[in-house]
Amino acid sequence: MPIIGAFIVPHPPIIIPEIGRGQEKKTQKTIDAYEEVAKRIESLQPDTIVLTTPHSIVYSDYIHLSPGRKADGSFKDFGVTNVKMSVDYDEELVQAIISIAEEKGISAGTKGERSKLLDHGTMVPLYFINQRYTKYKLVRIALSGLSLLTHYEFGRCLAKAIEQSDKRVVLVASGDLSHKLKEDGPYGLSTEGPIFDKEIAEAMAVGDFLKFLSFDENFCDAAAECGLRSFIIMSGALDGKSIKSDLLSYEGPFGVGYAVAAYEITGEDKNRQFGKSYEQIEEMNLKNLKQNEDHYVSLARQALEHYVRTEMNMDRPKDLPEELTANRAGVFVSLKMEGRLRGCIGTIFPYTQSIADEIIRNAVLSGTEDPRFEPVKEEELQKLVYSVDVLGKVEHISSIEELDTKRYGVIVRTKNKSGLLLPNLVGIDSTVEQVNIALKKAGISYDEKYEMDRFEVVRHH
Repeated sequence: MPIIGAFIVPHPPIIIPEIGRGQEKKTQKTIDAYEEVAKRIESLQPDTIVLTTPHSIVYSDYIHLSPGRKADGSFKDFGVTNVKMSVDYDEELVQAIISIAEEKGISAGTKGERSKLLDHGTMVPLYFINQRYTKYKLVRIALSGLSLLTHYEFGRCLAKAIEQSDKRVVLVASGDLSHKLKEDGPYGLSTEGPIFDKEIAEAMAVGDFLKFLSFDENFCDAAAECGLRSFIIMSGALDGKSIKSDLLSYEGPFGVGYAVAAYEITGEDKNRQFGKSYEQIEEMNLKNLKQNEDHYVSLARQALEHYVRTEMNMDRPKDLPEELTANRAGVFVSLKMEGRLRGCIGTIFPYTQSIADEIIRNAVLSGTEDPRFEPVKEEELQKLVYSVDVLGKVEHISSIEELDTKRYGVIVRTKNKSGLLLPNLVGIDSTVEQVNIALKKAGISYDEKYEMDRFEVVRHH
């Protein structure tokens, strides 16, 4: 049976009166919208509610679904012990979802649960729903570090499992928006925060789920968004469906964005197959990048593609510009795929006889030796986006005041440890943050004595 309704909701515990103790009145728009959602779910009389949450167990490459027969939860972590709930899980639907996801090559399952308690991303929505309707079973789905598109495809698997069942199913996508809307908010202000909220709320209002997929992941990280992947799973589940959209509320009184939206499924619409549209757009973008790449980026791409396909290092091409063959410098090669880092390795000082050789060497290492990632597979090559940073002169500095996050990269070092951070990275706006990240990469504690160097780069992408 097709999905009968879908909703986007936030999950701030403060909107629950027992927790807010009067502060919840500052979110009255959200509370009113939540009550409308509960009313609509009551009218739909679902057998099962499928709820996606950012606050259950999160793995980098695995989507976790609720295991077992039931679960309990309370808000004791928020100072309230008398608000409790218990849910029965829909084990049959859970297994059907996992089976279809595995057929599509998406890693999903019930293994690896660290806590049997319900998380607040689940309990806040159910608190309001339960006031009007309780005759349902639950499927709780966590998010993961997998790509936005993979979460969309998982949503399509979810819809297929639901359609093959005889259950009436409602989707609830739990997630806040940006956590950086105000200087005096709990997480401060970033320029990206209000922009993210404005753009995603506009997309929610008209059901523009392609926009959900099109957000740059670095931009999202800088905005400190919470629920985008939750919303994208819902979007994938509604792939190819015509819908009636209703943005019930948006507000951010505490410096975190809260949006409530409802989607009524009205039929079929092949023009709303946004996963396919996104892939076509990305394919065109990658084609354009390849056509316009300079000698630095082209050389990095050729070097990695040659190695992955032949397991042999590529000889330096003979037709390269002299600036690549006659000069030496440290070089970093970075790889991204579907908006996420896929590998990055480089040298502070030149290791080889030329910039060209440095690019060839580090491109291969970035794709095959970065310990954070599995080696790049041949089928991934067409999806990679490359950037090449050529380092300038390294200068010793004595104070953090001599840094500028946009202009200079930083090297921190002790006698036996060192760490480097490139300049002009999205989301890193303060020199204190820049140095702290470099220290963490080096394994140097903040109270150790260390020295600093700075450098400029020429970035090719």
